[in-house]
Amino acid sequence: MNAKQLKSVKATAIVAAGLIALTGCTSASESNGASQPSGGASFDPASVAKDDTLAALVPEAIRTKGTLVVGSDTTYAPAEFLAASDGQTPVGYDVDIAKALGATLGLKVDVKTAGFDGILPALGPKYDLGVSSFFITKERSKAANFVSYFQAGSQWAVQKGNPKNVNLDDLCGKSVGVQTGTFQEDPDISGRNAKCVADGKPAINVVSQKNQTDVTTRLVAGGLDAMAAGSITVGYAIAQSNGTLQTLGDVYGASPVGIAVAKNNLPLADAVSQAMNKLIKDGSYKKILDAWGTGTGSIAKAEVNPVVNK
Repeated sequence: MNAKQLKSVKATAIVAAGLIALTGCTSASESNGASQPSGGASFDPASVAKDDTLAALVPEAIRTKGTLVVGSDTTYAPAEFLAASDGQTPVGYDVDIAKALGATLGLKVDVKTAGFDGILPALGPKYDLGVSSFFITKERSKAANFVSYFQAGSQWAVQKGNPKNVNLDDLCGKSVGVQTGTFQEDPDISGRNAKCVADGKPAINVVSQKNQTDVTTRLVAGGLDAMAAGSITVGYAIAQSNGTLQTLGDVYGASPVGIAVAKNNLPLADAVSQAMNKLIKDGSYKKILDAWGTGTGSIAKAEVNPVVNK
């Protein structure tokens, strides 16, 4: 990750007589009377000054347009989700990082809600950047350039007390939820499933959903035995679930998370990388992550297309 409030203004749902939504707004003034996520003060891009030298590195077509159009699956709190008073404003640490990058490069930032698995194919024609908690993998690197900016691993969650007796060493026959297109779906869960079948055991019932929101909601409601997601996402979901969820097992497979850029636009990737490193150096980057309670995922240096093992 990987790693998203868990649906528009509502982060997830808990089971009582029905489903009680938890709000993931960015400040007390936007609480709508519900509980708040830890941290999460929206970032003010006015606090970051334009760097003329770095701005000059931005490809002319984007400089002329004056705006970075960002594709983001806004269902993945606390990285990117919809909140604020209208319930339709993208917020999260990824959104704040995108704004900070834009400010450094002298560009406005327009974050567009998109399906996770539709972002990479639309880089270039539709989106300048994909900022959506993309784990950098060898397969994804065939489709886009990536600028590393974060690190996370995979984590599992179950209902509190693990009432379905889920064992990560034997998920055969269990109902497992995962967001479509994520590393957790493939190769992680798909690999576990292949082993079940090869061993003559019942296949895993993989419930793949386009939105992480829906995966988490199903788990809380008891419709799933377990779910897998990025470690930051799972931690946030548990914190927002009023004690109805818990982790299962340790975080594993820590990997770099990257900002995606069209494969044929390496100059933009280089500009983003240098802007990110400036934000790292001046402390703005860490302030953003700490505001959202995700500082443990910080990295010391952004790289273009870092070497990955998977």
